[in-house]
Amino acid sequence: MNKVPFTTIGEARRWASLFLREHGREVRVADLLLEDMLNLSFSRLLAYEHDSFPETVRSSFIQAIEDHAETGVPVQHLIGKASFYGREFTVNKDVLIPRPETEELVLGTIERIQSKSQLQAPVIADLGTGSGIIAVTLKLEHPASQLIATDLSTDALEIAKRNAEALEADVTFSQGDFLEPVKQQPIDVLVSNPPYISRAEVLQDTVKNFDPELALFAEDDGVAAYQTIIDQIVRFELSPWLIAFEIGHEQGDAVKAIIETRLPDYRVEIKQDINRRDRMIFAELV
Repeated sequence: MNKVPFTTIGEARRWASLFLREHGREVRVADLLLEDMLNLSFSRLLAYEHDSFPETVRSSFIQAIEDHAETGVPVQHLIGKASFYGREFTVNKDVLIPRPETEELVLGTIERIQSKSQLQAPVIADLGTGSGIIAVTLKLEHPASQLIATDLSTDALEIAKRNAEALEADVTFSQGDFLEPVKQQPIDVLVSNPPYISRAEVLQDTVKNFDPELALFAEDDGVAAYQTIIDQIVRFELSPWLIAFEIGHEQGDAVKAIIETRLPDYRVEIKQDINRRDRMIFAELV
């Protein structure tokens, strides 16, 4: 392992990038690992490329690159954290790795809350919170709001609580199936990135082998979680002003139909992400 031929930071970066490319992996993983292990920003990584590579992290860097190339283990699992909405969150095998599409869901939710002038201190429920990225971000971006978050996984909730504490976000966490633990709580905004992948869908190994199955897959071609949440809204006689869902890019019409059938007083909008794929549902009470 230690015979890998590099002596400077720049040489290490070039070796790792080439190694990853040859194995069909994203070369950006090399930079993310170097930034974390050397405690350098990307710009400083480039500025110090002629500096000697520290021997103290040489073996662990090479091992991480080889492990990712061989197995596809996400770089976020290797370094134990991921970026979301400009902040660092702890992640591990018990939670989904944050995706850029979820940032768009959060942004769209914030914009709609801010447009509702009479909603100064909304109660926001994040269902299936996972690592807590949505709940924590919404609380920090809209401090006057009251955040409650639920998840079926106790392991995921431990990570979410750790993230909330580290980022000093006041979020109340409860264990249970979507709205079940908070069914007595009036809710103004309901937001969720639930499991929405059909079991028939073919996934990359970086996803299927490392993201928790509970957070990925849903029955009925991936729409079962939305059906459950909408059924709970009806059964618990809740009437959130806003319902915000992340969806699979082929599920827009199906999820829209579920909401319109069960909640006829809502105006439902399908929104596309930056890649022009259906990715979000926003339903407002009219």
